[in-house]
Amino acid sequence: MDLTRTLIIGNSGSGKSWLARRLSEQLQAPWIDLDQIHWLSDEHSIARPRNEALAMARIAASEERWVIEGVYDWIVSELLPRATALIWLTVEDEECIANIRQREAKRDENDELLVALLEWAGSYRTRDGASGFAAHQRLFDAFGGSKLQLIAQPEITAFIRHL
Repeated sequence: MDLTRTLIIGNSGSGKSWLARRLSEQLQAPWIDLDQIHWLSDEHSIARPRNEALAMARIAASEERWVIEGVYDWIVSELLPRATALIWLTVEDEECIANIRQREAKRDENDELLVALLEWAGSYRTRDGASGFAAHQRLFDAFGGSKLQLIAQPEITAFIRHL
């Protein structure tokens, strides 16, 4: 599998960042988190203007080597032509929610943004439009390069160990 320019997609809490960080270390390639491109603030409450986000993503993808991860199919679809590999994490929604709860353990469980994120992650397989399971399925099916679907954390961990 040619991992020179790898895109990683999946639900919030599926392990995209975990995998991207380790893969970028192994490949000695930059890791780009599309949350940093899509959102203006760390709190994920103010989205960057769409054209600006796409321009930033295209600049990142113009590099020779990278690992880019995110949930945003409208950005990922723009980057697919440059990608050499696509990895789709299809971890069960309940596991994604548990991962988010663990990651955000210091936040108040009634925090408005946390509640919204948990609802978002819990609706991955049923939500229509951009960034849901069906949208990612279309991206994955249409991609002509090397691709891999990983469905659980043990598979994700085994993948990175076997590189």
